[in-house]
Amino acid sequence: MLILAKSYRFSLLSLLVVLAFSLVSCRGDETKKRYIKVEGEALGTFVAVTCNTDKDEADIAEMVSRVDSEAKASMSIFDGGSLLSRINRGETDVVDRHIARNIEIAGRFTELSGGAYDVTIKPLTEAWGFAAKERNGEEPNIDSLLQFVGFEKIRVEDARLIRDDERVQLDFNSIAKGYTVDLVAEELESMGTDDYLVNIGGEIRCKGENPKGENWSIAIETPYDGNFEMDSYQKIVRLTDCGLATSGNYRRFYYTDDGRKVAHTIDPRTGRSVISDLLSATVVAPTCAEADAAATMFMAMGSEGGALELAKRCEREYGWKYYFIYADGEQYRIECSDEFRD
Repeated sequence: MLILAKSYRFSLLSLLVVLAFSLVSCRGDETKKRYIKVEGEALGTFVAVTCNTDKDEADIAEMVSRVDSEAKASMSIFDGGSLLSRINRGETDVVDRHIARNIEIAGRFTELSGGAYDVTIKPLTEAWGFAAKERNGEEPNIDSLLQFVGFEKIRVEDARLIRDDERVQLDFNSIAKGYTVDLVAEELESMGTDDYLVNIGGEIRCKGENPKGENWSIAIETPYDGNFEMDSYQKIVRLTDCGLATSGNYRRFYYTDDGRKVAHTIDPRTGRSVISDLLSATVVAPTCAEADAAATMFMAMGSEGGALELAKRCEREYGWKYYFIYADGEQYRIECSDEFRD
């Protein structure tokens, strides 16, 4: 266990050191590598791709744009014309490969967490104002909504989604971004790129080495309420060949009229916002989709729901790594995998 009194601040450029179109010689006589960096927007947030490639920036940017469009057309709950939105409205029951794959992954995490992770949570996230529909200011009728939540109420058969009740709806916000990161990574590999870092809104997939010939340097943010800074970080980790995602309640939240904090992490078992001294959960897993879902799962479990115990078990059984930041008075308390300790 580590106790940190304050965060360390670093320049973002010093974390992801990339020289666009530069030639970098790695480890002496090895073939020189040409790294480029492409930045833009995807899934309503920033995207940055750094890679060793013989492709032009325009080729990488076009690929990222294509993947972004395909992901939003399939899985977005904020686009009323997406396939997922039409499924939720009962206009179709046909699923594409993206939705089918996300349901498959989600089912593993629902079972692993005893129901703390559940993609049928949309009736609850919508009622609390976190799913493309503004809250009406009234306290949601939780009991009336919980009857439509539960992964056991859905299944995929012959590329069709079977729902026990048409009011059961899906929300992939806890996994779709990480999944899209993986899609971009797969495209890069199909283009012959073995050294890359893909970052969409802070969710990352990396492989190979950075322009210095080292593992990639990735920052874990300081989880104070309203942290939208780009240079406020608690920890730098150096990774390769993995996905990383962080979940926390320090950005998407609001306060009710009576002063209660409502964060976007909702426990599907109780229907209520999870507020605990676990401020953020960072997970390293083989894919970003797994890391994304796992980080949300641990936040939904919270400090009193066995998140740390499950993280240790997942490290033993699956090789995942974790970095949890807890509130400890005016300090931060860190629980993490051994390799992340100073």
